[in-house]
Amino acid sequence: MKILVINPNTTASMTDHIGKAALGAASAGTEIVAVNPANGPVSIEGYFDEAMSLAGLLGVIKDNPDCDAVVIACFDDTGLDAARCLTDKPVIGIGEAAYHFASMISNKFSVVTTLARSVPALEHNLARYGLAARCARVRSSEVAVLELEQPGSNARQKISAEIGIAVAEDRAEAIVLGCAGMAGLANDLAQEHGLPVLDGVTCAVKLAEAMGALNMRTSRLGGYAPPPASKLATAFGS
Repeated sequence: MKILVINPNTTASMTDHIGKAALGAASAGTEIVAVNPANGPVSIEGYFDEAMSLAGLLGVIKDNPDCDAVVIACFDDTGLDAARCLTDKPVIGIGEAAYHFASMISNKFSVVTTLARSVPALEHNLARYGLAARCARVRSSEVAVLELEQPGSNARQKISAEIGIAVAEDRAEAIVLGCAGMAGLANDLAQEHGLPVLDGVTCAVKLAEAMGALNMRTSRLGGYAPPPASKLATAFGS
């Protein structure tokens, strides 16, 4: 199968990093196509950045109709509902995937994300997915998204320290890493802290493969009904 993995920001180095993590999780025979829009914010840290990224994100989906599933590789699950209106292929947000996986392997989990301004959006998503009661706390490590890309950064140390606090104070039984840029850290951090640490990119890829194998499609009834052709033409100029 072919999975389109979209980094909704425009930082190509992060897209490459996300693509490698996705490929590492993929089964033999699964093709990973990791892309980012040409236009939009360089990082997504809060509601404004999310809004500014939507046109580029949806354009990427429109331009790649031959994929079998779509993974939105932003932990805010940016544009998830709109994307599901644009294609009947499974569209999976990495936050949504990681939360559901964590809820099945722990009684309660904590999320360690980047900046404090990102916390409310993640809390809103947890409530929307019906998983707020399973999350002990959404924590900020005060690591900027692009700091994860900087050689010599102490971002990993900050994230690890926040995990330690989550275990001690929240009694978290699992940790969800709250940023696509943290992909690749989960296994080492799990060994370091002695509990499951989940990366949303890899969770979403495995979920996409499972949904593809079961030939699942997004419902075209109700809220995820496709937009009228006239609106699509207006939005994309065709």
